[in-house]
Amino acid sequence: MLGRLFEADEQLSLESASVAIVNDIGLPPALLDPTVSVDNLVQRHPELAGEFDGLMKPEADAEPGAGAGAGDTGGDTGGDTGGDTGGDTDGASAEVRRAALVSKLLVNVFATGTGNVSATQLATWQSDAGWFERALGMDPGELRGRPNAGGLGSVLAGLEGDLVRRMHLREVLADPALARQLTPSMSLIEQLLRDKDNLSGVALANAKALIRRFVDEVAEVLRTQVQQTSVGEIDRSVPPKRVFRNLDLERTIWKNLTNWSPEDERLYVDRLFYKQTAKRTTPARLIVVVDQSGSMVNAMVNCTILASIFAGLPKVDVHLIAYDTRALDLTPWVHDPFEVLLRTRLGGGTDGTVAMALAQPKVADPRNTVVVWISDFYEWQQQPLFDSMQAMHRSGVKFIPVGSVSSGGQQSVNPWFRQRFKDMGAPVLSGHIKKLVSELKSFLA
Repeated sequence: MLGRLFEADEQLSLESASVAIVNDIGLPPALLDPTVSVDNLVQRHPELAGEFDGLMKPEADAEPGAGAGAGDTGGDTGGDTGGDTGGDTDGASAEVRRAALVSKLLVNVFATGTGNVSATQLATWQSDAGWFERALGMDPGELRGRPNAGGLGSVLAGLEGDLVRRMHLREVLADPALARQLTPSMSLIEQLLRDKDNLSGVALANAKALIRRFVDEVAEVLRTQVQQTSVGEIDRSVPPKRVFRNLDLERTIWKNLTNWSPEDERLYVDRLFYKQTAKRTTPARLIVVVDQSGSMVNAMVNCTILASIFAGLPKVDVHLIAYDTRALDLTPWVHDPFEVLLRTRLGGGTDGTVAMALAQPKVADPRNTVVVWISDFYEWQQQPLFDSMQAMHRSGVKFIPVGSVSSGGQQSVNPWFRQRFKDMGAPVLSGHIKKLVSELKSFLA
């Protein structure tokens, strides 16, 4: 961090010394690279995720008994010197390690540079700011969600606003020719969803066009994945249609082998067999609950689209609930993910108990209901929410906790919830969205 304050020659020396130090304390050199996001660092070194969480909480700054060694100096100088030195060395290493991790967060969040900013750079900063908030013991987006409170929240909101201004997104959207040149991406869509309340006229119309374009592109991919996974099992109570395309040639030949004539070298067929193609479908209720806090935008976009696709399947009753510290029943618009996304408000904290209060009354037939709960599960009220989820699972509901529904990669999930879901027999599903599609299709079968 100090290296950023000096000229190139001094920077080189300081950076070389820093690399040697982080190597000595077992940290990766990528920690020193300000161009590497905290997300990328944690993906490469998952063990660091737990160290960043709560790293700068005020109560962790001073540990009681830190000076305990001083009281022992007088009487035990001779015999205990070696042991005390080892303990002090370990303590110093821990402090250096903590300082290095804090420095990474400070550089990535507060050294925003100058010049134009791309949508991807903005999204990366927002992710790093989320890790900074987690280090302070908060949910991602919680501190930025209260800029009027002053302090760090105001500073972070100011930095984010400056990045948006440097992106000139509103000016680009106000020009139809420039807006058409924008390529829809998850980073851009996230920013449009965050800023939609500040847009109007031509800019708002162009923003909506970009969101709809992205939704349609993702929907086409997801619809193909849904169609590629078979639905339902063969219903053998329905007689097969006696048409040529259903003719079961192998079974027909096998069943008529006794009619083989060696003299004529012919197989005389006196009975035809057909394949049964009718599939049994079970009316099912699918309740999708999506955490719409700032850290879950990827899940919000993917799952609203996925819910709309399943809502189009026959005999599937789909309900959609989005929540942060408040819950919103989006079921009336579940067939139109574009409208759903326009009604969401990304950011803020997370309180799953408000979503559970909306979801529970929707469970009429537990054994014919699946609840998909998409979140990173960093909750304010952990135990009450888990108790409700466990009760729902025990009632016969197919409960699927999901930590990531992106096109690839992993999502950080609260280890407290991850372990309890595993013990409950419903491990957290993370990774590619195809996994979720497969899970849902197997339930509908």
